[in-house]
Amino acid sequence: MTEVVPEVLISEEKIRKRIGELAARISTDYADVDDLIMVGILKGSFIFLADLSRAVTIPRSVDFMALSTYGASESTETDGAVRMIMDLRRNITGKHVLVVEDIVDTGHTLSYLLRNLAARQPASLKTCVLVEKPERREVFTQIDYLGFSIPDVWVVGCGLDWAERFRTLPFIGVVHPGR
Repeated sequence: MTEVVPEVLISEEKIRKRIGELAARISTDYADVDDLIMVGILKGSFIFLADLSRAVTIPRSVDFMALSTYGASESTETDGAVRMIMDLRRNITGKHVLVVEDIVDTGHTLSYLLRNLAARQPASLKTCVLVEKPERREVFTQIDYLGFSIPDVWVVGCGLDWAERFRTLPFIGVVHPGR
């Protein structure tokens, strides 16, 4: 088997700079909030969430959820079928919640998640996404804080993976499955 070598799409330096910018905006926007709950969506968001939460300067706590999408393709989001694997450990009613996600592809997963969390009546509910693929969007979902818009390519690094590989790369790279 030939070793796959990801091509750099977004450098570690650009990612670090953008995370700092996002953290500054979030810190300003939530300056009057006692405790912002940052909700990471496993597995993909864990590196982005760690870097972002360290850069945010306001009181915050972290919780996690895990979702699974399934369907006929290898895409990270498929035909809109989403299932919750792990729920939050705390009650978010009346709390300020920021969902931190690695990627928005079709939008089905984030749409499902936001409907689910909104039903729990948080004081506010916003999203922070590392990368989005606008060309693939099927469902509109509001992204309040966006790292990067990228073309429709398979990306890895910063939590994003290909068959559980390359998650820990410090940059976002492109792989070509099937080559």
